[in-house]
Amino acid sequence: MGPLGRVKVVELAGMGPAPFACMLLADLGAEVIRVDRPAPGELDVPPEFELLNRGKRSVILDLKRQEGLDAVLALAEGADILVEGFRPGVAERLGIGPDAVLARNPGLVYGRMTGWGQDGPLALTAGHDISYIAVTGALHAMGERGGRPQIPLNLVGDFGGGAAYLVVGLLAAVHEARFSGRGQVVDASILDGTLHLMTLFHGMLAAGQWADDRGVNTLDGGAPYYAVYETADGLFMAVGALESKFYREFLRVLDLDEDPGRQQERDRWPRLRARIADAFASRTQAEWAERFAGTDACVSPVLGLKEAADHPQVTARRAVVAVDGVAQSAVAPRFSAHPKLFPGRPAVPGADTRAVLGEAGLDAERLIADGTAVERRR
Repeated sequence: MGPLGRVKVVELAGMGPAPFACMLLADLGAEVIRVDRPAPGELDVPPEFELLNRGKRSVILDLKRQEGLDAVLALAEGADILVEGFRPGVAERLGIGPDAVLARNPGLVYGRMTGWGQDGPLALTAGHDISYIAVTGALHAMGERGGRPQIPLNLVGDFGGGAAYLVVGLLAAVHEARFSGRGQVVDASILDGTLHLMTLFHGMLAAGQWADDRGVNTLDGGAPYYAVYETADGLFMAVGALESKFYREFLRVLDLDEDPGRQQERDRWPRLRARIADAFASRTQAEWAERFAGTDACVSPVLGLKEAADHPQVTARRAVVAVDGVAQSAVAPRFSAHPKLFPGRPAVPGADTRAVLGEAGLDAERLIADGTAVERRR
């Protein structure tokens, strides 16, 4: 069942961070019921490939009808967690905001996922991952010196600063509710979480150890021993030889006659970078990967998504698995008491409508017949 096998979650369908957070809860054993809309969203993909819905069940309800909203409240009455990702105020206007839900279930944890947060001058403004990380300083810090900021997919904002922090908040609040009997609202925003992720760099900036620019610092590609280099076949190797002992090993394998004791002399960095680049350009990625294999030089080949699934460490850890022929990440993290956790199949919107409504004590037949609920076949 997983460590969250006794936790029940109601997820109001949305995009990005909230579905990912609920996927993580489902991966760890929680029962997640996703409330989908009658009409598909603009960016919907075929259900079998919508991996953020894996391990969940789905019910389709029309939230424009009072009967649909009443059904959501009934589902929440038997849940531990409810998650919504609407703009601030939308859930309240619908009648399924925190006050309404907690009145029905005082011990429930009400999770709210937004980009900007529930208040502030931008709270009601539309945005996406790139919008939120832009104003936190995170986007500004990524990229080559003198170049434009580089977009880190939506890993830093949506999934790192958003979903991960929502899950931490939900689990902390559920833990407290188990002792106090009182639920609460968890206000998670991508803005807040991304800023929190930047804590290390705030400290380094204050200490004068980090320049407020990109491509000039130790961890942003500014240092020649923490950078990416092109190989003879147009591929790349990632170098992370930060500590002196790893740097010495790096120079040895690369066969560079450089004084390891002068690693931190920044005036030598341009020349050192050019020498390292020339060295990597002399062999293919496969040749360099073989030379660095088994060393502590902290050098790895840069792999594509398909290649990564076949990397020896990935295969040894079974970190990529196939569910119905679709390759995807395995459940993470891992638990000694639950060694066989495996991703579930993605929910088909509406496939569980009849069963879910019946379990909540609702008249599923009537709700389906009058159009409040929709049932679809798998």
